[in-house]
Amino acid sequence: MTAVVCAREPDLPLEAFRRILLESGLGATRPIDDGPRLRQMLAGASLVVSARARDGNLLGVARCLSDGAWVAYLAELAISRSAQGKGVGRQLLQAVHAELGPCVTLVLASMPDAVAFYEKVGMPRMADVFFYSRQQ
Repeated sequence: MTAVVCAREPDLPLEAFRRILLESGLGATRPIDDGPRLRQMLAGASLVVSARARDGNLLGVARCLSDGAWVAYLAELAISRSAQGKGVGRQLLQAVHAELGPCVTLVLASMPDAVAFYEKVGMPRMADVFFYSRQQ
């Protein structure tokens, strides 16, 4: 397991967010070439937690939307491909869960290739989820 420092990072630089989305593979499903929209995604998050190596290198980012009392939606758990499979995602997820506290349920919509990860860390699947897809 790679030793990382996980901490709230509400002022995560836009370019760092964009880079981790690209490095994680999530860039294929995010508006990485739309700076204003990425900026709005960061500004609208109620919780941004980063995972950094001891030298400060950004390894991962979690971005959540929450009411702080009942539920939080994990919009991204983006881990650099070079750090995937080394426990960074698990540590970042644990840090998010700790930040949210025991009264807040954490939900997410997994990318197909990440389903096994979420099952491995003990997150049960949720049946009967509904959504309206964005138009742009």
